[in-house]
Amino acid sequence: MADFPTLVLSVVRVGVFLLGAGVSWVSYQAYRRTGERFLRDATLGFAVITVGVFIEGVLFNFFALDLTTVHIIESLAVGLGLLVLHVSLRR
Repeated sequence: MADFPTLVLSVVRVGVFLLGAGVSWVSYQAYRRTGERFLRDATLGFAVITVGVFIEGVLFNFFALDLTTVHIIESLAVGLGLLVLHVSLRR
């Protein structure tokens, strides 16, 4: 059985993933309704950030990568997602 902090971290990761998936879905629905390119790109940005959060848990729990490597990969995904959001909002 997992210790309490690991259980709490898993619950928080699932919550953040679901929230990110929800934001991505709402953004996608807005894109479908309006056809605006920036909303399509924003959807991609939100999705990349959400996948970054998900990948962190998978890499740490199932591939036994060290914490620093996992955080670097997650940070790259979040940074890429934020860059896509920035570009989409600047257009």
